[in-house]
Amino acid sequence: MSVRLFIAVLFLTTIATASVCDAVESQDPIPPGTVITPQNWQNYKQYMTEGMQALFAGRYFWKLPPDARMEVGEPKRHPLPQIFLDHTKKYSQLVQIRELPDGGHTVTGYVAGQPFPDPAEPMKGYKILADLWYRYSPYLACGDDAHQYVQDGSGSISRSHNIEVDRRLSYVSDPGQPIDDQRSAIYRSEYSMTLEPEQQKYTTVLTLYPRDPSKLEDEYVFLPQLRRVLRQSANARCSPVGGGDFAVDDFEGFNGGIARFQADYLRDQQILTVVDSDPGAYGNLSNYYSMFFPKPEVGKWQVRDTYVIDVRRIPSQQKGYCYGKQILYVDKNSDEVLWKDGFDLDMKFVKIGMSSKIATPVPQEGLQLGTGNEIEVMWDVQKNHASLYLTAGPTGVGLVANDQCRNLNGVDYNDLKRYSTPAGLTEVMR
Repeated sequence: MSVRLFIAVLFLTTIATASVCDAVESQDPIPPGTVITPQNWQNYKQYMTEGMQALFAGRYFWKLPPDARMEVGEPKRHPLPQIFLDHTKKYSQLVQIRELPDGGHTVTGYVAGQPFPDPAEPMKGYKILADLWYRYSPYLACGDDAHQYVQDGSGSISRSHNIEVDRRLSYVSDPGQPIDDQRSAIYRSEYSMTLEPEQQKYTTVLTLYPRDPSKLEDEYVFLPQLRRVLRQSANARCSPVGGGDFAVDDFEGFNGGIARFQADYLRDQQILTVVDSDPGAYGNLSNYYSMFFPKPEVGKWQVRDTYVIDVRRIPSQQKGYCYGKQILYVDKNSDEVLWKDGFDLDMKFVKIGMSSKIATPVPQEGLQLGTGNEIEVMWDVQKNHASLYLTAGPTGVGLVANDQCRNLNGVDYNDLKRYSTPAGLTEVMR
């Protein structure tokens, strides 16, 4: 080899090596102790969603104040329950994707655990969506101090206070519990009763999700003014909840099911979120900036590995739906949605969703992200509205799990009939 050729090869090798090193370096987590501000955020934008970047850049009505700070901490991983991992290993090979007549898809053969422990093509995005839908959660989560705050463009804030009871009746992975309640065709139930404001007190909503994801949810509401239980339309998934900016399908980042949606895998990305926080800190409204973004008092931010997927209603059910697409950032460890970017039917940016899942103890299973404890914020950049939903309030308790629900402030939230059936709604004011 000539000297000139050797030098040329050496030069190209050096450039290639440097490029690889730069690529690896660019993916390194942010060093603990780093402080991110509106002045330096662009140095860390690769760890931010499109919506989060918009908040820092001030592209819309909602923007971070000049003195905002995000303090980065040590990344922490909270292992999933061993029984959930055992169920994944035992049953995941049974799961298959089946096409439905309307162009949607569903899964068959699912028993418990993670349906697709190593999602890959074909249909990688849909497999990630299925993992999200069947992610670990305790069989029972309850709390009596959940709060929602709604702010309009003038800065006026309204508040509501709710009891929340979420129960999993099928596909359970908790010690001492059967995988399924064989008497029920329900996957899970969501119960929410308003305590404040006074004019809405006792208004209660119960949503029942069937085991068969191709079937529609059943939703019931108890109206204290009428002393009646009414059945709601299952098609009203875009209806605002409690007068706020969350649609029914928005809660916990995504609540829409897997039979009416298609999902495409876009990329892997490391994303900043808050995971470790005390209920007394994240339940305190004074620990948030005026536009509901967490202050350092809430907790340290950490970098999480996520899948980024593009989720859309299937074409046969797209008409009239609130989103043209939703870009979901799904945590690889817990399968929880951490952030969401929402676009309208014209593919214009409409909502920025933050869904920070807070690690909480589950009896016999340690700290888990899937307990329902969360800091959820929805910034509507078209209507200039913002909503903050917290599972903890001034009492600083948050949701508790499983056996802890048998006596929470003197109430047995383990009462299946009372909190997971339409008949229970007739007992609301007794």
